[in-house]
Amino acid sequence: MNYSIIRIVLGHVIRFEGIFMLIPALIALFYGERAGIYFVLCAAGCLLAGTFMTRKKAENRSFFAKEGFVTVSASWVILSVIGALPFIFSGVMSNPVDALFEIVSGFTTTGASILADVESLPKCVLFWRSFSHWIGGMGVLVFILAILPLSGSSEVYLMSAESPGPKFGKLVPKLQKSAMVLYKIYFGMTVIEVILLLAGGMTVFDAVCTSFGTAGTGGFGLYNDSMGGFSSYIQSVVTIFMLLFGVNFNFYFFLLIKEFRSAFAMEEVRCYFAIFAAATIFIAANLTITEGNPLYQLHHSAFQVASVMTTTGFSTIDFNLWPNFSRIILVVLMFVGACAGSTGGGMKVSRFIIYFKTLKKELSVMIHPRSVKVIKSDGKPIDHDTIRSTNIFLIAYGFIFTFSLLLISLDNFDITTSFTAVAATFNNIGPGLEIVGPTGNFSVFSNFSKLVLVFDMLAGRLEIFPMLILFAPGTWKNSLHWERRKNS
Repeated sequence: MNYSIIRIVLGHVIRFEGIFMLIPALIALFYGERAGIYFVLCAAGCLLAGTFMTRKKAENRSFFAKEGFVTVSASWVILSVIGALPFIFSGVMSNPVDALFEIVSGFTTTGASILADVESLPKCVLFWRSFSHWIGGMGVLVFILAILPLSGSSEVYLMSAESPGPKFGKLVPKLQKSAMVLYKIYFGMTVIEVILLLAGGMTVFDAVCTSFGTAGTGGFGLYNDSMGGFSSYIQSVVTIFMLLFGVNFNFYFFLLIKEFRSAFAMEEVRCYFAIFAAATIFIAANLTITEGNPLYQLHHSAFQVASVMTTTGFSTIDFNLWPNFSRIILVVLMFVGACAGSTGGGMKVSRFIIYFKTLKKELSVMIHPRSVKVIKSDGKPIDHDTIRSTNIFLIAYGFIFTFSLLLISLDNFDITTSFTAVAATFNNIGPGLEIVGPTGNFSVFSNFSKLVLVFDMLAGRLEIFPMLILFAPGTWKNSLHWERRKNS
């Protein structure tokens, strides 16, 4: 294990977090809030610590997959622990576990909260919660790679470990340029949404924070009713952008370079929009039958389907009161999620395409044992390693989900609350059903259960394996053995 290069990357992460914390400090200065001083103190500490950690250059710059996984998972843990400090120091949250839960929910773009009254929070704290979505949406290490290039192998392993989806690929030959392209698209779409929200009468603060939550598909609301108090125009704009940020960013890159055929040939994107349309129509029809007013139902069903499928978590109404048919569709969408290579969470549409095609292939082989079937995506064969890793992901996903459900069931809440709490955090959704529905929160859980859900949020955002490798004995055993040999 190359600890020196890991130290340098972690130092960059801490230093950039310190820079990010200066922004809510400026917000506090503008609104005359005393809580801003705690962001300044935390920022100063981060800048000092980060500078100290990066001052000494690494003797060995080799960087492999194991270091990549450890660095990414450690970065997100450290980012979260430090990000929770302003909540504690400002007195907004007295319980450190609550503060950790809230900021992990922010950085992992989950949007699950332990707060019952967000409207009482200082503006700087509200901004930090929403800004954490924007930071975590594309990934802090992707941002660092765009600004500070490392060695070639370091970039590949870091970006592969942090990027969502079954397979990572470069947009352009140089990885730093790929990271820069991603952030240019990300930033540009965020700015466009801010402008459209301002045109709908939103204040600048609300428009920026809402756009952060939409871009990162996070969903921390500025008001207790989330998006329920805004106009239909604003809700429609947010619906559209939630969908757009759930699309694989390769699609936008192809559009930018005018490769329209490659863009619209992406099977995952077509399936993504087809699932959204089908779910919206089914829920709207179900609600129209039970409550009438089809246009009203179509509007709100489209918003909630986009919110849940992209794992954003905003809400316009309490979908916990919807009929069971509609609620079950939303629960299914929690697992499907958005596209790979997007800011959305869930298991990703691309994986379900691979699962479906694998099942279809195996059934065909059973009927015609001598036939040779090749699984393809976008007209290209899917290599064995991708299929294998996708299947292993499903196994690991099932184990973690089941074990987490067993652990939080010790709090003795009803099965719907417990099941959807795990589903909402592991898939980075935000709200679940019953007690943790859109009008509820996660404060009812014990500290132990909250820590379990914190792990689920991190594991879900990092696609499971970077977090699991921290608990693999071989990760540290070989490293310690190598260190002993080196010192002997």
